[in-house]
Amino acid sequence: MSEDIRQNVDSKQVPAVVVGVDGSAGAKEALRWALAEARLRRSPLRAVHAWMFGYVGGPVDGYPYWGGALGSYTALGVDLGALHRAAEDLLERALADVGAEAQDVEIERQVVQGAAAEVLVNAAAPGDLLVVGSRGHGGFTGLLLGSVSQQVLETATCPVMLVHAPAAG
Repeated sequence: MSEDIRQNVDSKQVPAVVVGVDGSAGAKEALRWALAEARLRRSPLRAVHAWMFGYVGGPVDGYPYWGGALGSYTALGVDLGALHRAAEDLLERALADVGAEAQDVEIERQVVQGAAAEVLVNAAAPGDLLVVGSRGHGGFTGLLLGSVSQQVLETATCPVMLVHAPAAG
């Protein structure tokens, strides 16, 4: 986790409701739940979107054989700034989708490049409430691929609320 994010998390006074937002139906339901909870608690909401780009799914800063990563990706025509702006746009659209539900709630936005579970866990302090959505794959698929919600539940140092998306149909 970058130092500026850790300082931001450590320096806050009021416990926050932290929610992961990725554009999925589960995340949208989690955002709605988190907004209602933040309003009840009179707490700020920290909406966090983690994005990742890298060679074979790794982060941008981890491949020394690719020439220090950032330079080589831009040399290949990858505009990391555009990817970050697209991630910011996704978060803004998700917040716009909940419209009036966000009224009267102080919202902090964080868009961080990195693995979703790690970014979410690092965005929350021990006194916060971390809210994540579940896509509901479960079963063998969940074991095979691992899930962000499972990783968050296993590593978070604060309470975690897992919100399921409504059933389709």
